[in-house]
Amino acid sequence: MQKLIFILNIEEEKLIKRCMKKKAIILDLDNTIYSVPSIGNKLFASLFLMIEESGEHTAEIAAIKDEIMRKPFQLVAAQHQFSEVLTKKGVDLLLNLTYEVPIEPFSDYFFTKQLTCDKFLVTTGFLKLQQSKIKGMGIEQDFKEIHIVDPATSHKTKKDVFAEIIYRNAYQLAEVIVVGDDLYSEIKAAKELGIDTVLYDKFNLHEGNSSQRRITDFKELIEFVN
Repeated sequence: MQKLIFILNIEEEKLIKRCMKKKAIILDLDNTIYSVPSIGNKLFASLFLMIEESGEHTAEIAAIKDEIMRKPFQLVAAQHQFSEVLTKKGVDLLLNLTYEVPIEPFSDYFFTKQLTCDKFLVTTGFLKLQQSKIKGMGIEQDFKEIHIVDPATSHKTKKDVFAEIIYRNAYQLAEVIVVGDDLYSEIKAAKELGIDTVLYDKFNLHEGNSSQRRITDFKELIEFVN
């Protein structure tokens, strides 16, 4: 046991020392800090039933379920040509949906806590639902700021929030890195601003992508923050 503790402390020391050149890390939430599929079937049961019973979907329900666990509902609804009525019903349901069961973050999320950089959480989703998930993980104290971008109530984007964080804290672009699982959301937004990015690819969905720096474990992040 003593040997294990010693090794862990050495690893923590490496993380702290190698993080100093990046002053801030901006993290995504869904499928970056925890696995949406681990709670998705229970969380979205009523939404999935609503979609299935509508008969309006243009793809297999399994594919739609998978996308809802990875993308904002409004985007999935548009891509699959949900009617305005079905889209509104889905939004109305999700506006008041919460998850009141404890959620286990990915085990490697522990390593982000050892980093001495400022940490920001920026997530897209319905306000009450995202707040309940953050509370369920008990990670509120891990971040300097938490931002929930809710498309149902605001036109603000992750790109807007990233720019505001940098401006408000007087960071240089080179001092910030964005880590997330979605190439077309936080990664795209960060690149448009000139911010360094790392794709968190826990499920190896982008294993063949050589143009984007990627990790499958937060222990690998130390290579990109020094």
